[in-house]
This record gives sequence, C-alpha cells and structure tokens, in this order.
Amino acid sequence: MNPQQVTQQVLYKAHVARTLLATGMLRPTRPDKAVRSAVALRRWGPTPAAAYAGAAIRYPDRAAIVDDRGTLTFSEVQLRTNALAAELARAGIGEHDGVAIMCRNHRGFIDATVACSKLGASALYLNTAFAAPQLAEVLAREQPTAVIYDDEFSELVDAGAEGRKRFVAWHEPGAGSSDPLLEDLIARGDPSERPPPAEKGRVVILTSGTTGAPKGAARKEPDSLEPMAAMLSKIPLRAQGATMIAAPMFHSWGFAHFSLALPLSSTLVLRRKFDPEDTLRAVAHHGASALALVPVMLQRILELGPDTIARYDLHALKVIALSGSALPGELATRAMDAFGDVLYNLYGSTEVAWATIATPEDLRAAPGTAGRPPLGTVVKLLDDDGREVGPQQAGRIFVANEMMFDGYTGGGGKEIIGGLMSTGDVGHFDPDGRLFVDGRDDEMIVSGGENVFPREVEDLLADHEAIEDAAVVGVPDEEFGERLKAFVVRRNGAELDEEAVKHYVRDNLARFKVPRDVVFVAELPRNATGKVLKRVLRAEE
Repeated sequence: MNPQQVTQQVLYKAHVARTLLATGMLRPTRPDKAVRSAVALRRWGPTPAAAYAGAAIRYPDRAAIVDDRGTLTFSEVQLRTNALAAELARAGIGEHDGVAIMCRNHRGFIDATVACSKLGASALYLNTAFAAPQLAEVLAREQPTAVIYDDEFSELVDAGAEGRKRFVAWHEPGAGSSDPLLEDLIARGDPSERPPPAEKGRVVILTSGTTGAPKGAARKEPDSLEPMAAMLSKIPLRAQGATMIAAPMFHSWGFAHFSLALPLSSTLVLRRKFDPEDTLRAVAHHGASALALVPVMLQRILELGPDTIARYDLHALKVIALSGSALPGELATRAMDAFGDVLYNLYGSTEVAWATIATPEDLRAAPGTAGRPPLGTVVKLLDDDGREVGPQQAGRIFVANEMMFDGYTGGGGKEIIGGLMSTGDVGHFDPDGRLFVDGRDDEMIVSGGENVFPREVEDLLADHEAIEDAAVVGVPDEEFGERLKAFVVRRNGAELDEEAVKHYVRDNLARFKVPRDVVFVAELPRNATGKVLKRVLRAEE
C-alpha cells in the first residue's frame, strides 16, 4: 500500500474502534472475565459460539432470550447449546454438513443456530411460508444432512425431507412427535465445553423468491467485528439492551439483528407469531430499546390507532429498524409522528447485505429515501456500459462491502463490475447524496416509448388518504407494448373508484405513468417478509 492508502486504513480502523466503543460493548470488566472472554473469541472467532461463550462468562445471569416459553440466561443458553451440539454430533452431524432450519422466532431457532456454529456445520434457513413444492425443491438442491423444524410444519417436511435426519425444535405441550425433540436432546446431552471446529460453518439465507424460485445466498462468518461497526455507525444500538426481533429471523433482516445482538450481549425478545398490539405490549413490558420490523408490520402497528398505541409505555424505545421491502415516505413520516424520531431504514439485498441506511434526519428531510452508505461501504450508480452516471442521474445500483455473499449455492451470482456487486435495482442520488431507489431494473417497462418504473407510481398511491396499500406491475399491451396495472387496497370506509385513482396519478405524474387498469383487492399477496408477490399479481392478467 502507498502512504495515502496506509493513512486511509488507519483512519478507518480508528473509526471502527470509536464506533464499537460508543456501543458500550468494550466497557471494562473484571480482569479474569476479560481474559476468559478473549480466549473464547480467539478460539471460536467472531461467531455465535464465541458470542454466547463470552456473554456466559461476563453476564451469566443476564436474560439472553425471552420468548413464548419464558426466559433463558446467557449461562443457560451456553449449556443448552453445548449439550445440543454434543447430541447432534452423536447423531452424525459434523463439520461441513448442512442443517436446514425451519423455525419461527423462538429459542429453538437460536439453539439450532449456535449448535451448528459449535459443530462447524452450515445453517440453511428455510422460509416458514414455503409451500410443499418450494420446500422440496430447496432441500433437493441444497442437500442438507438434517432438518430442524417446528412441529406445525411436519406435513411440509414429510413431503421434502425423506431420508434426512429430522429434529423438532418447537412443539405444543402434550403433542406427540415421531422425530426427536431438541429439548430432549438438550436434556440428555453433555453440556461440557466443546473444541472449536477446524473451519467455521457457512450461513445460507434464501432470497425472497418474489419473482421466481428462492436461491440460496451463502456467506462465511465474518473474520472481524468491522461489518458490525458498519451497521452501528448508522443505527445506534447499545450493549446490554433489549431488542425485540419481530421480523422473521430466517430472513436476512431478522438474522442481521440476531447477529448484531450477539456481541452486544443484548436480550432478545421473541414471539413465534406477529401480532401488532402484542408487539407493543412486549416492547413496553421488557423495556426494549430496539424493535426490528419489516415495513408491513409497522403499517399494521400504526393501524391500531393513537389511542391503543398510547396505552403502552415505549419511553425506552430508541430504535425502530426497518428493512426487507420498500418503505413509502408517508409511512415513515406517520411512524415518526407516532413514536418519535427513532426510525432507521436499511436498503440492501440478501446478496449484498446492506447498501445504505436512512436515519431519522434523512427520513424527515427526504421521505422515501434509502439514505447514505454506512462505514466502509461504497455505492455507485452505473449505466448499461458499466460507467458511473453523472450527478442526479439514474443508474443501476452497485455496492461493495465486507459482507457480500459468496455466490448462489446452486451456482452463479450477481453481476460484479470493478469489485462492486449489483443489487438488481435502479436508483438516483439527490443533491445531498441520499439514495432513492426507483425500482427493480427488471421491472422497468417501456410504454409507448417511455421508460416507466412502477415504484414511482406505488409511492404516490401510498400517499393517498383513501389508499391503504398498492402495487403496480407492467403487463403486455398490444398498442403500447406494455402498460401499467395498479392493484389497490382501500382504507376501511373509504370511497374510491378507478377514475379517481387515475385522476390522482395524472395530477401528480406524467400522463404515460397513469395506470391503464386499476383493480381493487382486499389485500396484496405478500411473502413472510412483507414483500409483494408481483408474479402472483401478473398471473391475474
């Protein structure tokens, strides 16, 4: 490296250190505990195994998990996952083996994840909304050695997991199961400390599958805490707080908050199923300082109304963290008016992890923005020839950071230009350097010779006082090549017809952006992370 690069690297490392210090995770502790924690980190690396080993040393009696079945301390989780890893090893699961995990948000998800980390096995997270054909397709492609699942998914697993080792993570009291229960394995397993594996396992998160079959996006465990510092440079999470993860943990956003909570020794508050008011109740009862959601969950919480929201003491809540799907500017403003300026919105993808993060200041100044790149992240907008576009011009979004995926498990990957990876979206920067996502590059339609992104029309419709939800797709048109078709959910009691919707768009956007068709529906089809399934809407053409 030349002297300038050395200086930049030193400044970057210093910024990382300041960011981590600000969280409180590096606060002084008893010398003997500090030494033992350092030994655990050196042995295991920055993995879930190391995080729970270290937290059990420093804070053995602190609550680690609060779920529908009660509370587990860090010491208890450490012993449980040692015992589970021992029994899974006895069942024949070891380094480099794949373990599919199909669990809702509860202790079993964490037990399975940490046990895999201790074994050096790779964890494959399955979407709990899968139908039997999707599950069978993913298992056939990924070929995991074992499947750990919640008992409610037993029929799905029966259809796709034949010939694999099977274990039940969650079952209702009194319900029988032909497969071994994790709790039974934990009860009889050896809780002694385990030797670390020769090589760390991988984490495989599935893409959302909104436009096709879900793909496995694999990435190795990080080698340092620098990726964590990137997130914390924009989202002010603090050590030893409580984080409620309402977003599904099998999804990259929910899993990111699980990963962030580990080195912070945060208490994780989990519920197996999302309920808007129960979420507020849990946040208030446990004094959660952070709440991780996908936008549709936030929308449903706001639908409770100000009187219901006001029943709950949310003074400890400092961060509402969103990702997973587009955040309409109107929703961001309503949320901050209700809860204060505590909203943070991350834009990224399963493949690139993160690209930009919008802070409350960004969202107030420019509602609908995706924000700015965090520490150590580069975002560029490129044209079709791979050249960077000029100021305030639209281009394809490319990202470089430390957590980009290694490629799809079935082969292939995303386009890479100059070390930056495509997100598959098109966007533009405003004069202050904030990113706006205009839409998917494969969703742009050409209608009568004009380029149109459905996202712009969706954002406008979301601001209409009579519209609860909306999605816009491109469909074939004999005259114009393609045309826009809008699917609209009215607010309760609202009166709105097709011509009123078209008139509203015509008054605010160019005429070629007015949907030719408007269909009113009771709700939009969404996957478990809140993304609209546009392939389902197009099939209605």
